[in-house]
Amino acid sequence: MDFVDFSLRSTLQTPPDVHVSLNGLHGKVIGIMSKGASSEHAVIALLQRNHMQPGKDVKFIYLGGVREVLAAIDRGIVSAGVLSSPTTLAARRLGQKELVNIASLNLPYIHSGVATRRIFTRQQPEAVKAYLRAYIAAIKIANEDAETSKRALSRYLVTSDSAILEEAYQAFRGIFPRVPYVTEDYIKSVIAVSDNPKAAGANPKDFFDNRFLKEIEDSGFVQELYGRR
Repeated sequence: MDFVDFSLRSTLQTPPDVHVSLNGLHGKVIGIMSKGASSEHAVIALLQRNHMQPGKDVKFIYLGGVREVLAAIDRGIVSAGVLSSPTTLAARRLGQKELVNIASLNLPYIHSGVATRRIFTRQQPEAVKAYLRAYIAAIKIANEDAETSKRALSRYLVTSDSAILEEAYQAFRGIFPRVPYVTEDYIKSVIAVSDNPKAAGANPKDFFDNRFLKEIEDSGFVQELYGRR
């Protein structure tokens, strides 16, 4: 049972001295963090929207991490690379250019999720709902409380750089829906890029269950949390 959904939060960056359009990437190399990561799925979706195929029209090189991708772009080793916030700030500081903000395309995707066994949902339904109520309350903080959000980001990003914290906060503020329902489209998008041989025959409905979220919303919890707005 997945609870969380958010868009592909990546950008395609190019070196400061390279002038290339998306179509101009034919035959070029794009730097990716790792195979199967959301950053790879993001650029695959982007290429497909522009009638390009990875491995045929554009080649990928897997560099292991976002800092390595940043360095490869800066050194001209790749013609473009996929970055995520707050590394996007470091890229701008180096003079790199944003070619495409993939997040702005609003592609459906399960970027990160929380899952549990079905037997647990049957045996501990109140524990599941308590967790989800806390999660929904945390979404409100993430979307509306910059100070608390930045304190959390500072802890997990291990930085006190106010510009980096602002970059990260602005990148994710507002992308979490008040009630994080999962839809078939989110699941289909992940199945479409899965290497699992069973993926093609998988039923998206088998991978999510929104009933607990529906119960919470119907109870009036969300309206009360937001002051019945």
